[in-house]
Amino acid sequence: MENVQNVILVVHLVLALLLIGVVLLQRSEGGGLGMGGGGGGGVMTGRQAANALTKLTWIFAIGFLATSITLTVFSARAGKEASVVDTTPAEAPAAPGSTGTSPLISAPPPSTDEPVVPPVTPPAATEAPAEAPAATETPAPEAPASN
Repeated sequence: MENVQNVILVVHLVLALLLIGVVLLQRSEGGGLGMGGGGGGGVMTGRQAANALTKLTWIFAIGFLATSITLTVFSARAGKEASVVDTTPAEAPAAPGSTGTSPLISAPPPSTDEPVVPPVTPPAATEAPAEAPAATETPAPEAPASN
């Protein structure tokens, strides 16, 4: 199953690159990369080349969509039934040098009817910092008067 998924992923990436290339080759108002001016005498006329590139674009787009859906199905089958929240630990690991408890991260209370409230911060942390004493102004030295 893993090998099949890898093959489909490689095909998906190749289709993405081919789709980008074909879209860039198509004629736009600016002339396109591969469809610059040029007279007759070529293998295909401008209209035939545009029709061929349009068909190639549709084929690559359908293939890209099919591989996208297939990879999504494979991913959904490989996924577990459990939620990501169930697999994460309740407490974050403590950073080196910290006390090990964080006031901002806490596990929810056990299944009770108590409301979840944010942690209370101490009053000292919420007070405004004391104003610094005003700096005394020193007069600038006066330049000597010149005669």
